[in-house]
Amino acid sequence: MRRRVAVLAAVLMAACSKPAPTPNDEVILADRPAAQLSDYGLFADARGRVAADGVVKYDLVNPLFSDHTDKHRFVYVPTGESAAYRDKDVFAFPVGSVLVKTFAYGERYLETRLLIHKTDGWEAIPYVWNDDGTEATYSPIGKRIGIKAEEAGEGIEAFTYAVPNKNQCKTCHQSGDALTPIGPRARNLNHVGPHGVNQITDWSDRDLLIGAAETPPSVPFAGDVTADLNARARAYLDINCAHCHKADGSASNSGLWLDWHEDSAVRLGVGKHPTAAGRGAGEFAYVIEPGAPEDSIMTYRMASGEAGVGMPELGRATIDEEGVDLIRAWIRDLPAERS
Repeated sequence: MRRRVAVLAAVLMAACSKPAPTPNDEVILADRPAAQLSDYGLFADARGRVAADGVVKYDLVNPLFSDHTDKHRFVYVPTGESAAYRDKDVFAFPVGSVLVKTFAYGERYLETRLLIHKTDGWEAIPYVWNDDGTEATYSPIGKRIGIKAEEAGEGIEAFTYAVPNKNQCKTCHQSGDALTPIGPRARNLNHVGPHGVNQITDWSDRDLLIGAAETPPSVPFAGDVTADLNARARAYLDINCAHCHKADGSASNSGLWLDWHEDSAVRLGVGKHPTAAGRGAGEFAYVIEPGAPEDSIMTYRMASGEAGVGMPELGRATIDEEGVDLIRAWIRDLPAERS
């Protein structure tokens, strides 16, 4: 009898000591997206809170504004592989890498977007969480989700949150004919991250990254009022606008290029007439009228919630009031003489 009990106990212990989930490279590189987020093995729990072994949580100095959502970011690089450091551009991630971004309000998870580096390039795959927050399902058509008043923050009225459809992802992630990540650049990662150490150093120590510069570039936190105003504003525009407003982006026809490294005042919008704004220009003559944010197209569009006028066009149903205030202050501080 004791022997039977011992054998049964051993069987139960073996069943309870299953190996921890790990990313499933076969599913990651499959031709078709998995039906459920959990199929990828990126999380140790079905609720997507705990990263699986080999999946690393990270964040950005300045997150993209997305209706005040909390963002939970993770990166996976296949075992034995590393991303190659680049000083200005997104790191060169090997095939099989996954960038994970979950959008949430506190414990309410809305969606998780995967960017997977397949053999023929990056693919964006959206997943929508069920009401119980126990599973996220592939949703190529996106989804509209009702957000209650103040759920997104104090003073925020009820609105409809939009999960973009699969085709819309390229609008922001376009780089020429390809789709590419936006956030994981040296300047966006160069700060103390969720693991309590500098992320460039941390990724290098984990062999997630090779070839990092001894002194990587950095940008200030846009909300740091003690930092230089010009640098704060440029950092905000860089993460929120430059992925479209660049030479090979979806808004290249605007001639308005807002990358951190752009050094032409005119291409930044200073004293620049709009070329493709349509009615989005309102009654204003310049993208940026130095010293006069109230007469500038940039702030007019940022502060608008009207379809066809508000900028950015995708990814927000509410207005980033703090961001608008920052850009207004920056424009007000610009010298009136245009170059």
